[in-house]
Amino acid sequence: MDANNPRTTPVWQQVVALAGWLVLCFAAAGVGSSFTLPQIGTWYAELNKPSFNPPNWIFGPVWSTLYLMMAIAAWLTWRKSGWSSAPFALILFCIQLLLNTAWSVLFFGLQNPVAAAFDIVLLWGAILATIIAFWPHSRVAALLLVPYLAWVSFASILNFTIVALN
Repeated sequence: MDANNPRTTPVWQQVVALAGWLVLCFAAAGVGSSFTLPQIGTWYAELNKPSFNPPNWIFGPVWSTLYLMMAIAAWLTWRKSGWSSAPFALILFCIQLLLNTAWSVLFFGLQNPVAAAFDIVLLWGAILATIIAFWPHSRVAALLLVPYLAWVSFASILNFTIVALN
């Protein structure tokens, strides 16, 4: 067994690694939520929003599903190639996760949709780059990020429309 090859590591270590990716992704979600939830009924409620803005209750289930898919995608890439063979892909993943969290801080925490709009453009590019980087390691992992890119595309339109309306 090669200790540097995740595909040959014991199952328990693979489970621990999956748990680590889950903790990382849901920690990012938790930080983002800590800035988002206090503003939903206050500042955010007062903003002019487009008619296609989803109801607030939809965001929790959608983001929870997306964070789960993101964690599995990162784990699949790690499992297939490991840090030593996929450092660029896994670092890109971490960068997009930071940009994701930064969006909540900018939009809700700082109440700055303009700064968040700049961030979401970077986030969109980082997600696309991550999908491309994951592809050679795990096509399933890359495809798991496509709904995330689609949702962030929609969120980008919302963000830019909120900027325009306010």
